[in-house]
Amino acid sequence: MAPRAPFVPPEILLLGPGPSPVSPRVLAALAAPPLGHLDADFVRLMDRVQEDLRTVFGTRNRFTLPISATGSAGMETCMVNLLEPGDRAVIGVHGVFGERMKDLAVRQGAEVVEVRSEYGRPLDVERMAAAIAAGPTQLVGFVHAETSTGVLMPPEEIVAAARRAGALTVLDCVTSLGGTEVALDTWGVDAAYSGTQKCLSVPPGLAPLSFSDAAMQRAAHRARKAPSWYLDVNLLGGYWGGGRVYHHTAPVNMVYALATGLDEVLEEGLTARFARHRAIARALVRGLEPLGLQPLVPEACRTPMVTAISVPDGVDEAAVRRHLRAAHAIEIGGGLGALKGRIWRVGLMGHGATMTSVLRVLAGLADALRAQGRRVDAAEAMRAAQA
Repeated sequence: MAPRAPFVPPEILLLGPGPSPVSPRVLAALAAPPLGHLDADFVRLMDRVQEDLRTVFGTRNRFTLPISATGSAGMETCMVNLLEPGDRAVIGVHGVFGERMKDLAVRQGAEVVEVRSEYGRPLDVERMAAAIAAGPTQLVGFVHAETSTGVLMPPEEIVAAARRAGALTVLDCVTSLGGTEVALDTWGVDAAYSGTQKCLSVPPGLAPLSFSDAAMQRAAHRARKAPSWYLDVNLLGGYWGGGRVYHHTAPVNMVYALATGLDEVLEEGLTARFARHRAIARALVRGLEPLGLQPLVPEACRTPMVTAISVPDGVDEAAVRRHLRAAHAIEIGGGLGALKGRIWRVGLMGHGATMTSVLRVLAGLADALRAQGRRVDAAEAMRAAQA
């Protein structure tokens, strides 16, 4: 057989809801020689990754580690370990990933009580608290930063209501971790999960996860074993804990990449990193107005990591995204679920949260809108952003 040409991906600026741009330093870590997954040097790196994840999660939870799968597996790990058939679970739904959490709870045979808010608006805290108190509740789940809408949901009051009811809380931090404050111990959250491909700026492939001692006790004293062998935290704890009992072959180079991504996060400093994400998101929003574009979400509950932009009447949403990709080598996201065709999602996360990214996407949006007959001034948009 003749030699086959290697796949060479084009250089695309990833400004969608994920994955986010990756630094050369993280890419170099991926290319390092692999070690055995029980090698002593690799085990020491595992310890370092766990400690760094505790820092970004804002916790001292012993069981804090990256699941060897993408962020959705982190969500599934929480549900298969913490829910049993017949348990009452209150799930807040204000976007597609709340819907997914609800679906996973249903698949465990739980009695699911859904508290729903309009996509693009936060959960109603009083309705959540009332639903939690209305019956013996074992689990409360909701999304911190809803990737499908760009809504940031303050967790404190809902978590407090769950604790009063003796329920465990599960928090989706897929988009928030590394881009805005996550404080599991201060908030009292029992289980949280994330993904590497958002504000940590590592390729998709690992799901950072943290369980409190109470959550681990629930998992250890189930009436029946967790329905997933691979995601059973009692088994995973043997590999990531002191015993280093073989469970699966970890994706060694992805752990290298995560370790390096966490180095970049902690070298910058969490406070500075969060401020950078807020400043860059403000610049984008300022630049949208001269283009006749408006964010979907009110400022008070808008995430700094993903900005949902309402598509103006008469504009072909998908054509704008295609134009950005073809003419400007930029990727942004479209809407999901009820917002399909109605919004664009611009992600400014981690390594991609820069003023250069803002100016490039504003110029690209202006060009794409002009291609559809809109009269817009890219220079004015960029001046507004820089101001």
